[in-house]
Amino acid sequence: MLQLFQYNWQVRNEWFDWCNSLSVEHLLQNRKGGVGSFLQTLFHIVDVESSYIREMKGEPDLAPNYHDYMSLEQVRKLSDLYHEEVAEFIGNWSSEMDQEIVTISWLNDSKLSCGEILRHILTHEIHHIGQLSIWAKELDKPVVSASYIGRGLH
Repeated sequence: MLQLFQYNWQVRNEWFDWCNSLSVEHLLQNRKGGVGSFLQTLFHIVDVESSYIREMKGEPDLAPNYHDYMSLEQVRKLSDLYHEEVAEFIGNWSSEMDQEIVTISWLNDSKLSCGEILRHILTHEIHHIGQLSIWAKELDKPVVSASYIGRGLH
């Protein structure tokens, strides 16, 4: 599981680097599909990952407001800030935790297993990375590689 999170973090950081080449207009432009713009999508990925991890830890969701993070640098700093907490939690993951049940407050107090939540976090980010790739192609720009192979994770 850790290697898949490491994969997501590598790809996310490559998208942050990629987005440096965008104008502010393209970075913030609302796009079809997804949660909005390149910046809003990156913010959403970071927020969702942290929110679920904090719920599994029994801690309150920090629920940052997107409008307080209106630059690529601010969203990247938020990602870096949350990363340590998420990495520590994932690094201490055990197979016994897979079946632990957690109540997710923003999903009408749904009860989900930690294993299901962790897998959702992984696939959620991969889904949105695919959207970023489509938007990059619409701008006639090369995309960040989504390949797991060659990333040195094994």
